[in-house]
Amino acid sequence: MSHSRTVTSTATVTTIEATQHGRMEMPTQGGSSLEAGALAQAAGRGPGTCTCLQLPPPPPPPAPEEERRERLVELHTSFREMITFFCTNATIHGTIRLVCSSQNRLKTASWGLLLVGSLGMLYWQFGLLFEQYWRYPVSMTVSVRSERKLFPSVTLCDMNPHRPHAARHHLWALDDFARENIYSLYRFNFSESRDAPGAEAPGPEPIFQLDRRVCLQRLSPPGGQNRVGFKLCNSAGSDCIQRAYSSGVAATREWYRFHYVNILASLPATHKDSRHSHGSRFILSCRYDGQDCQARHFQTSQHPTYGSCYTFNGVWAAQRPGVTHGISLVLSTERQDHLPLLSTEAGVKVMIHRRGHAPFLEHQGFSVRPGTETTIGIREDEVHRLGSPYGHCTDGTGVDVRLLYNTSYTRQSPAVPQACLASCFQQLMVETCSCGYFFYPLPAGAQYCSYTRHPAWGHCFHRLYKDLQTHRLPCASRCPQLCRESSYKLSAGTSRWPSSKSAGWILALLDTPGHRSPRPGRAQLPPAKATSRPPPLPSSPSSAPGESLPSWPRARPLPPAPHPRGTLAKVNIFYQELNYRTVDETPVYSAPQLLSAMGSLWSLWFGSSVLSVVEVLELLLDAAALALLLCCRRLRGARGQPGTATGAPAPSQRPAGCPAAAGMTSHAPGPSWLHLRRGCQGSSRSLG
Repeated sequence: MSHSRTVTSTATVTTIEATQHGRMEMPTQGGSSLEAGALAQAAGRGPGTCTCLQLPPPPPPPAPEEERRERLVELHTSFREMITFFCTNATIHGTIRLVCSSQNRLKTASWGLLLVGSLGMLYWQFGLLFEQYWRYPVSMTVSVRSERKLFPSVTLCDMNPHRPHAARHHLWALDDFARENIYSLYRFNFSESRDAPGAEAPGPEPIFQLDRRVCLQRLSPPGGQNRVGFKLCNSAGSDCIQRAYSSGVAATREWYRFHYVNILASLPATHKDSRHSHGSRFILSCRYDGQDCQARHFQTSQHPTYGSCYTFNGVWAAQRPGVTHGISLVLSTERQDHLPLLSTEAGVKVMIHRRGHAPFLEHQGFSVRPGTETTIGIREDEVHRLGSPYGHCTDGTGVDVRLLYNTSYTRQSPAVPQACLASCFQQLMVETCSCGYFFYPLPAGAQYCSYTRHPAWGHCFHRLYKDLQTHRLPCASRCPQLCRESSYKLSAGTSRWPSSKSAGWILALLDTPGHRSPRPGRAQLPPAKATSRPPPLPSSPSSAPGESLPSWPRARPLPPAPHPRGTLAKVNIFYQELNYRTVDETPVYSAPQLLSAMGSLWSLWFGSSVLSVVEVLELLLDAAALALLLCCRRLRGARGQPGTATGAPAPSQRPAGCPAAAGMTSHAPGPSWLHLRRGCQGSSRSLG
């Protein structure tokens, strides 16, 4: 009895101690009742038994009031929560259907496909829009304006290339050499009028020798038909260029022109323009707006092919449109010192251009027929181009080519890029071939090409000119178009002038010698004798079978003197209207138009605005931040210690017979564990 009482009292004391200890450790009422019941059940099992209870961890302490407030930056806990929040609150049409129809998977999938399809169509059309924008297309806007205009410059050439006095003997030698070549190819002998031997004092000994290696011959290019031309070789003779033509007339002209340029280039600079002007015999009458022209209104120049040229540079402003308010000229087209192999045209070469610009007659000039009255009406157009990136033009800045002509890129004329190309080519010609082409002005310190000083310049020139035509030279990129350019549009009409009944008195009043016989001092030389003809060349058509080019007849006499009307031409140039057109380039898609088009497409497919785009950007930023945070947590968890991942104590800290409590997640043994451990120790001591 005493022993049983002792055990009972001991258990009671232990229970009371455990209860008191449990109240001290667990402040909550629910925890005390669970602990007391568990201990009572353990005490009723009898002596020698020890039951360790598994209690849930205590709840965390309440957070301070400062931590309960909303933070500056808060992230979603998962991607699902983030997508749900976006679909519920976004202003994009259709996104809320993904949340509202979440219980119906078919609707959710359908709306998801619709949103993805709309997004794909939107960005496909965005791609087309940007592709068109990056092409930088332009549209032309035409407007009509009216204001007073200065009358443009008019250049007229008599198409009568001259024979310089110092080169007269060289040109005679060239004519004889041409007769030999033409006869060897076509068995045709032509005669040419020449000054009588006693008409002038004998000149100096020729300082120029014709290069007889450059002769007309029949060329047979590989795989082609027989052609006529000449060869130009380098100084070693290892590389030759064939200048072949299907027309014998074109081949003869180019061959004669090549030798003619060499003769002119060999003359001293003081003799190149030594020919006296015959402007009084070329311009027979000139009136502008009812007033006579003065000599000071004209500037004279010499062109190697078109002869003497006269540029009208009047300072008058066009008061009214019409023929009577323009310029009217009567011109003489009579041939003087004619070079029939160089100039085969009869008439007048005319070009209308802006004031102060060099005329490029080879590219922009037109011919006036003798015996006609030509009326030319002028309309002026201005073109305003857009610069980079819409086009390649300049306002005069950034051009690294020094112009050799009396012009600049600040003048609004289409002749300026042509002058730049010629200047660029001439500078490359001087650098590559050590000499300049005779048709273009020279840079400082350079000299013109002549095969007496530069034997292989023809080969070098044609190689370089071929590269220019095929755009292999940088001149095209270095000479852009003008962003602001003024050009003239011409319309012409012709009629016979003078008429057959009025030609007599008109010619008499103008005092033209066209109806008389040739002037004294000119003699008609007989054709060359047969004994003086050179022997046929090996490539002559007489020995070549399969003649493809027609043979010319022998020794034709010169045609008779032309009809008096064929020595005159009348030209009327006037403004058709003082209104002028302005053509402005405008971009098809400017920056505001591009944004407007993008907004229209966005509204079409999603029915939203710019703020909706900001919402999408916010979603992307949140997704990137959340993904980065989750990756950091995963990396930190992978690097953690293995003992710190569980809340159960180590086996050395538990008594034998007390298993680990399930559900304990704290990293250190809590107060409840200490309480149970002490209860078990008391029971064991009581039993012992």
